[in-house]
Amino acid sequence: MQTGKPDWWDEARDFLLRDPILSPIVEKYPNEYLFGKGDVFSTLVRSIVGQQISVLAADSIWNRLVEMVGSIVPDQIIQFSPEELASCGLTKSKASYIHGIATNSETFLSPNWVELDDYQVNKHLTSFRGIGPWTSEMIQIFALLRPDIFSIGDIGLINAVKKLVPQATTKEDVLQISKTWAPYRTAACWYLWRMLDPVPVEY
Repeated sequence: MQTGKPDWWDEARDFLLRDPILSPIVEKYPNEYLFGKGDVFSTLVRSIVGQQISVLAADSIWNRLVEMVGSIVPDQIIQFSPEELASCGLTKSKASYIHGIATNSETFLSPNWVELDDYQVNKHLTSFRGIGPWTSEMIQIFALLRPDIFSIGDIGLINAVKKLVPQATTKEDVLQISKTWAPYRTAACWYLWRMLDPVPVEY
């Protein structure tokens, strides 16, 4: 599994520099890039923590979780009950999801990811309780470094596109615009998030 700078990043950057919508943003970050940690389970937990809450709230809960559990690995997570995990600020359902996947981590982490296409990866991930399209997309972007993922369920991305293209008033409009950034929509997401927040998004 790739870690660090994606091997496709420079090509993606050159491609997006030719895009009239994104090029001004891309130019602002000449030496920065998506950084892959290659840790599917940690990215999963971070994504579940961040579901439907602000980045600030998610960071606070994440820090408390790390303080309590130590390393975010399945063997550590299952040392704690769902109720104990929830004491970090997680909802009961999120704590249950994280504990359940940690308990079933051998199956969750079983695929040879490089042999699967995006559809197959998504099908596997979303077969687990607690993983919907958004969480699956965060794993594909931040852990698996898939180059062409656009998360239409991410409110930040929708707002960023609407800010750049005011006539894009619906999700369908945003999705259509995103298609012009294929096959490097993952990089487009990263630059759109940077536009909204000076600190790079991490999961």
